[in-house]
Amino acid sequence: MSADLPVLVHGAIRLEPLGEAHRGALKAACESDQAIWDIYSIDLRGEGFDSWFAGVTAAETGPLAWRMWAVMKEGALVGMTGLSPDARHPGVVEVGTTFYVPRVRGSGLNRTVKWMVLNHLFGTGAHRVEFRVDDRNGRSKAAVQKLGARLEGVLRRHKITHTGVIRDTNVFAILDTEWPAIEARLRP
Repeated sequence: MSADLPVLVHGAIRLEPLGEAHRGALKAACESDQAIWDIYSIDLRGEGFDSWFAGVTAAETGPLAWRMWAVMKEGALVGMTGLSPDARHPGVVEVGTTFYVPRVRGSGLNRTVKWMVLNHLFGTGAHRVEFRVDDRNGRSKAAVQKLGARLEGVLRRHKITHTGVIRDTNVFAILDTEWPAIEARLRP
């Protein structure tokens, strides 16, 4: 599990380090939205989920590993989000691999979750937080911009997804010097 992550709590929202106790509920949540996985780099349905979950819960201490939180609302799992520190550049962290069940999208949950994650990261020494979004994923691009992240550029033909599409990746970032003003606006 992502044991090096703290539990983060704000009101009814709780971010718990992803572990075996979350497996069944997260797999069911990922299966609940068949269409979304076509615009993700990975496919978290069926065997794709099992393979990913085994990797993310077993290898979280490696330099390229994603550390994942289960997103809980009022005690029920409603999604996940994670981070990946850049081993080559201390203080730089990518936030991503975010998924929410359809019923909570557009509810303001993502804003609160990302505020919690960003507050934690900037409070523990990050100076740059990145979000990397498939150019085809309009919902995620809009959500990241609503947080206050700036589009810094597009990595053209950057990554081959599980569907074989070679995607363009939008790179957004928030800097530690920008965080105080953004945090005051985002704070729930």
